[in-house]
Amino acid sequence: PYFPAEQKPHWYALTERIPEGPTTQLMCETAKRLGIVLIVPIYEVENTGVYYNTASVIDADGTWLGKYRKSHIPHCLPGFWEKFYFRPGNLGYPVFDTAVGRIGLYICYDRHFPEGARCLGLNGAEIVFNPSATVAGLSEYLWKLEQPAHAAANGYFLAAINRVGVEQPWAIGEFYGQSYVVDPRGQIINTASRDKDEVLVTDIDLDLIREVRDTWQFYRDRRPESYGAITAL
Repeated sequence: PYFPAEQKPHWYALTERIPEGPTTQLMCETAKRLGIVLIVPIYEVENTGVYYNTASVIDADGTWLGKYRKSHIPHCLPGFWEKFYFRPGNLGYPVFDTAVGRIGLYICYDRHFPEGARCLGLNGAEIVFNPSATVAGLSEYLWKLEQPAHAAANGYFLAAINRVGVEQPWAIGEFYGQSYVVDPRGQIINTASRDKDEVLVTDIDLDLIREVRDTWQFYRDRRPESYGAITAL
């Protein structure tokens, strides 16, 4: 459930340790059995009262590679009261070497902030995954705007994931699905349904990253010494 639609402390009981917890262990077994890389979002407890919105990366041989903690925590209408449940992440923007390429993670609301998306590119991400839970009327007009822009500006593939349906009893809006994969040119190459649970299977060519970056020299031409105001203000 998307429980941040309300503010009730009994949801803290859902937290787990990572990687010792049961969900991570089950997903490691599943990844090994199926020979696939998994991105696994989990409500993480670090210490009692210290909780994070976290996603783990598990390699195709079942090895737990590490985790990312959501950096940007919303607290806004119509029912995204996440500061009640999560501390801001403190692990930076790690990238993980997997059987299918170098994977980076963003989580949901993070996608509205281009700074972390650039950090993932600088850290070597080839594919960025963004698991989300967002509703129509709030963010839908941005859904296929911001993340293709991140992919194009940083020259990597990006998989944007959103759930579907209306969740009771909160009914904060329709989760509008439309998960998609976008290439390093910023072109959406595959899209899932708006209102049905689906598995989106997409072939990608990682060589396209070099082709795009050799054409658009954004990393060569960036001027980090002139961007001090981003962190000073």
